[in-house]
Amino acid sequence: MKLYKSTRGQQKPIDFYTSILQGIADDGGLLVPDFAFEKKTLADLVDMNYVDLATEIISSFVPADGRELIHQACIGAYDTGLFAKGVVPVQPAGNVYVAELFHGQTAAFKDMALSLLPRLMTLSLKQKGENREVMILTATSGDTGKAALEGFKDVEGTCIKVFYPEEGVSAVQKQQMVTTEGNNVEIIGINGNFDDAQTAVKKAFVSAELKALCDEHNVFLSSANSINIGRFIPQIVYYFYSYTTLVRDGEIKLGDEVNFVVPSGNFGNCLAGWIAKQMGLPVKTFVVASNKNNILTDFFTTGVYDANREFYKTNAPAMDILVSSNLERLVWFMADGDGDRIAKYMQELNETGIYRIDEAMLAKIKSEFAAGCLSEDDVIKTIRDCYKKTGYMLDTHTAVGYGVYQEYVAATNDTTPAILLSTASPYKFPESVYKALTGEDVDVYTAIDRLHKLTHVPIPYPLRGIQDKEVRFKEVVNKEDILDVIATRIKDK
Repeated sequence: MKLYKSTRGQQKPIDFYTSILQGIADDGGLLVPDFAFEKKTLADLVDMNYVDLATEIISSFVPADGRELIHQACIGAYDTGLFAKGVVPVQPAGNVYVAELFHGQTAAFKDMALSLLPRLMTLSLKQKGENREVMILTATSGDTGKAALEGFKDVEGTCIKVFYPEEGVSAVQKQQMVTTEGNNVEIIGINGNFDDAQTAVKKAFVSAELKALCDEHNVFLSSANSINIGRFIPQIVYYFYSYTTLVRDGEIKLGDEVNFVVPSGNFGNCLAGWIAKQMGLPVKTFVVASNKNNILTDFFTTGVYDANREFYKTNAPAMDILVSSNLERLVWFMADGDGDRIAKYMQELNETGIYRIDEAMLAKIKSEFAAGCLSEDDVIKTIRDCYKKTGYMLDTHTAVGYGVYQEYVAATNDTTPAILLSTASPYKFPESVYKALTGEDVDVYTAIDRLHKLTHVPIPYPLRGIQDKEVRFKEVVNKEDILDVIATRIKDK
């Protein structure tokens, strides 16, 4: 039986459906598979379309009798017109292949998992005979929020509360969120940053007071963040898909190694790639790319995770993160599943803001990962240089990956074919991209129009006319009050 256990080792293993509903372990740890990863034969996957490939990969994580249920969920997520044809186009841009993960209903890569998670949630509710309402709590640095809202809006048996940093998302990201339609959605700004929102949401899941309130009001809490296994498991699929696309296109041969370049904040995206490697995908190196908030770069270089540093608001705001939750899962795997050790690390992080892995673990990590970071000025320069040399327009986050990869190649002379995961449409950060290409400062909606006229790159359908949509949500609360807000919403049920 395929069970899931906590990275901190204090919770009894639970099944897939319970894991989806629970979101996070009772001891505050993250849920991880308590079984060996199923190795895949690449030749069996190479000609699969996205729905069939997703079914094949995700079914490896569910009970044997759940395959057809997963197949139907994947059809609903990826084959109903919400994504572009082919789901994930792969385009050449100089010395990399860009896997465009932003062709879904919010123009960001979070759609890849959050179009499926609500279906996994409702499937799990039915499988477990659950009749309580699910309250989805989500912290966002910009893209997760809108993708989760679109995924869960008007889904029966659920409601969703999204907390975002009022001054920490782009104008387009904010407008997308606060204009969301649906009767079961709510968006709340906070005076704080993403880490403040994420910390509060994690505390909510282990709060005895909130649990008692939930029991009283026939509600239970779950998450749409990548702490939920239903978020990171679907992300494994596009690693295989981008690889098989290059095989089908004749760019690489079946079995050839590739590198993946991953713009990283909360680390769920890169973790999914590492799991794909454990399942048989031939990956040589993961290049972890960070912005000015370079805590991951320092960790992968030194083995020290030190959150005692200044937090920066940058032109790649979805990566403005100092507490990368999914790194806990990677460290657990690298520690051979030693829950006590992980619990000690996380306690140290909570109490002192820092933990340090040993040299043996750091050596294991360095054998598979490289890391680098890019300043805001270099992000702008990278967008300009890439467009000038290749004609390809990067958003600010993908530019972080592109620029870090150029530095990696210069330092290592590694000529392994590389796939860069493009996490958002450039139209989600149009002011920065337009300034990079022209040197001009213009407002957000002028930038969208002028970018289109300049580059002829189509404006994604979710972003057309968003400036004219009605703003439905204006509430902003202090970061210290998030748990009280959650308690009030539970009482209102």
